[in-house]
Amino acid sequence: MTQPHIHVGIMADNRIIIVFDGVYLCNGKQVEGEQLFARTPNGIAWQGSTYETLQFTPENEDKASFQLQDVTIGIGFHWQRHENQRFRGGVELITEDKKIRVINHVKVEEYLRSVISSEMKATSSLELLKAHAVISRSWLLAQIEKRNAIEATATPYQSETNTEDERIKWYDREEHDNYDVCADDHCQRYQGITRASTPAVNEAVDATFGQVLFHNDHIADARFSKCCGGVTELFENCWEPYPHPYLVAQRDGGEGEMPDLTIEENAREWILSKPDTFCNTNDKNILSQVLNGYDQETSQFFRWRIEYEQEELSALVRRRSGIDFGTITELEPLKRGTSGRITRLRIVGTKRTLIVGKELEIRRWLSESHLYSSAFVVEKQPYYNQSRFILHGAGWGHGVGLCQMGAAMMGAKGYHYEEILAHYFRGAELRNLYDKENEQ
Repeated sequence: MTQPHIHVGIMADNRIIIVFDGVYLCNGKQVEGEQLFARTPNGIAWQGSTYETLQFTPENEDKASFQLQDVTIGIGFHWQRHENQRFRGGVELITEDKKIRVINHVKVEEYLRSVISSEMKATSSLELLKAHAVISRSWLLAQIEKRNAIEATATPYQSETNTEDERIKWYDREEHDNYDVCADDHCQRYQGITRASTPAVNEAVDATFGQVLFHNDHIADARFSKCCGGVTELFENCWEPYPHPYLVAQRDGGEGEMPDLTIEENAREWILSKPDTFCNTNDKNILSQVLNGYDQETSQFFRWRIEYEQEELSALVRRRSGIDFGTITELEPLKRGTSGRITRLRIVGTKRTLIVGKELEIRRWLSESHLYSSAFVVEKQPYYNQSRFILHGAGWGHGVGLCQMGAAMMGAKGYHYEEILAHYFRGAELRNLYDKENEQ
């Protein structure tokens, strides 16, 4: 097969400014420079006319690019901010609710040059960059394969179960009907050519051109997170209840046996300790190579601690969940995954008791943005005439698949990218899905 083009949802607003650097073609005419698009009740207003959709194609794909202003990155996270971003490829504008959605049409390999420079620093070790190019390519194409399968069944995608006693929800495909993937942390960070690619990034993408992970003749859904906390998590504990055999629970290197962290006592001991694993590092050289500037605003990766006064916690959960629990008196882990991440948490209040899951929903309810992970133990202390809740936690993100911090250490220790992939995706096979010869 030839290299696919993909559609990436970048941003949505009721007013969009695009600066075209180079000649773009739209409806048979040439377009350059700054252009303003406004959402109206009838569609998209541009240059005195109104359109349902607009598509701009670069006259010379290698030379032309376009800039978007005020793109929000890190949506819902503590590092959320706005920045101007520049992209290659084509751009499509559609109406989505009451806004204009900007969609970038781009080749997979061009997309990857940005992703592995956006998800981490482009100065990471070459072997880590190669490994990340493979998993980012695999994840992307697996999502397209999955979307096609869902559409073929004509069965609505179900990601939520609500009863009187519990709220179980996960976040994956449900938000993206008009494009393949989004450009933010919900999918993969894709910030165009704003994140300058280095010769190492280009070498990593070119060296792995078209390579993806396969399992049983299907593209592997190669997940990754910032820091697993020492043990990786199972797919089904974070998303749909379908096991992925190549996403196994395992200790992320280091000496010693892998503890059974589904047992509460073991999870508490593990989370309150700092065991020897690949991702347990304070090496500033490694951290600075892997983490972008805004990621380094967080100094706690492997182990962390957050404190809430009882009134503060009660108000936070009421605001984030939309449910009035009254005064929260207990946070009780009911079920943990293989990494110690809580997948079902009972929240006990003076007005209401409810079970919440899965891991990301727990993280959303217990933080103004997203709690670093759901692998935490709760310490409750007296505090004047109320209580203080202290969450002692491990890792950053869902913990499934490749651990970026662990893989960074593996790269620094001299592991090749094939070895890094074999460590995190047990039993998956590396194959060439397409090659450069087909590009001619």
